Amino acid sequence: MDREEVTEFLGQVPLLQCLPSSSIRRIADAVLVKRYEPGGYVAREGDPVDGLYIILDGQAEVSAPANTEEENRPDYVLNKYDYFGYGTNSSVHQVNVIAVSKLTCFVLPNQYGHLLQPKTIWSAEETPENHSLLEQILHLEPLEVDIFRGFTLPGAPTFRQVFGGQLIGQALAAASKTVDCLKAVHSLHAIFLIAGDKNLPIIYQVHRARDGTSFATRKVEAKQKGLVIFTLIASFQKDELGFEHQAAIMPDVPPPEELLNLEEIRERRLTDPRFPMQYRNSAAKKKFVPWPIEMRFCEDSASQHKPSLNYWFRARGKLSDDPALHRCVVAYASDLLYSGVSLNPHREKGLKTYSLSLDHSIWFHKPVKADDWLLYVIDSPSAHGGRGFVTGRMFNRQGELVMSLTQEALIRRAKTPGQPSQTPRPKL
Repeated sequence: MDREEVTEFLGQVPLLQCLPSSSIRRIADAVLVKRYEPGGYVAREGDPVDGLYIILDGQAEVSAPANTEEENRPDYVLNKYDYFGYGTNSSVHQVNVIAVSKLTCFVLPNQYGHLLQPKTIWSAEETPENHSLLEQILHLEPLEVDIFRGFTLPGAPTFRQVFGGQLIGQALAAASKTVDCLKAVHSLHAIFLIAGDKNLPIIYQVHRARDGTSFATRKVEAKQKGLVIFTLIASFQKDELGFEHQAAIMPDVPPPEELLNLEEIRERRLTDPRFPMQYRNSAAKKKFVPWPIEMRFCEDSASQHKPSLNYWFRARGKLSDDPALHRCVVAYASDLLYSGVSLNPHREKGLKTYSLSLDHSIWFHKPVKADDWLLYVIDSPSAHGGRGFVTGRMFNRQGELVMSLTQEALIRRAKTPGQPSQTPRPKL
């Protein structure tokens, strides 16, 4: 097997899938190959544990020591992708492992054991404190195979509840950590069910719907207090060559270097004498926390009534060089200001509204770097029945269409005091 084949195999071992892709590639370089004949001892009771063994081909039987009582004998068979020699509290084997058939194993020697315990799911070397806020937001705690825990960090956008983009990004991160690192997400479809509580952790349960040679499919449920608040289905594909064309053309807009970011716009408004002093004083007193996404708008406020919006964005800070992380970051960012575009034609002085995401779909066309500038082109072709529909396209600076998106959101006038809510209780 060549290095890529070894990496692909290791990426399908459940124990290893929550590791950074860089760790898996380093493990692929470090593993040894050992072969055994039927009846041969792979490990003997009392022998030193010399590393992590992963079954590549064949079967092995685990048998208890001879002095173990019959009803307590844990005899069972190990198959492809199964492992032993990891997580034991003893320096010696407690059982016998015997080859049932011709057996081939990958062995990761003990001196490389640190590769199995990185401090973050995205990087094998650095600590989470050195990463951007976005990478910390998308860091999940693996609880067991296919179950992860995420949090809403201080400083993360919340909008009084868990931000929809956070649910999308964290759920995609959980799904990505159960797929081999040679497969990348190419589409996802999400549904928001219940508003998330920003003060509680979120449990992400991944269901392995399919694992094929070229494609893999995952369903993720996000839960709080035992209730499913959000679901996501994602499809992953191994890279391959094929037909290519691009009919979409990136709009002719100013480059990001010529535009102001949100902080600069806010600073100008605070000092602009054309704004009432009361407004400027009130805005200055409000606590301003920069978003983990830097945004630069291509149009001025005069265009705010159009059912469209163009802006450049990128992640603040440097991200780890994991392609899955970058796709999770743009998925997170894709929900910022997205559904609100469907309200633009209806804005008027004194009108208060609210919007809540109902569902969200993304198609990833090409590789993406989330810490480089991307142009987000948003249009709202329709609003009806209390729902606004928006479409989006993301281009890199070379004009390549890297993503296409759609979303439907609940859009309503904000209720006045004393007015009964029309929002169904279980919905956002």
